[in-house]
Amino acid sequence: MPIVNITLIEGRSDEDKERLMSKVTEAIVESIGAPIQTVRVIINEVPAKHFSVGGMSKAAKKPVST
Repeated sequence: MPIVNITLIEGRSDEDKERLMSKVTEAIVESIGAPIQTVRVIINEVPAKHFSVGGMSKAAKKPVST
């Protein structure tokens, strides 16, 4: 039984997460031949203030304008 854990910064739509879970499931079925009903995908969402890159939380990081 393949189990995939995905961690995302919260804020994506339910539709985006459903699409992600579907595509990941398809990739597992196609790549290792697992029966689709055995594939488990778990999404863990974390607040931006609890996720950091380079020592700065994503909540504190200001978007770069182009």
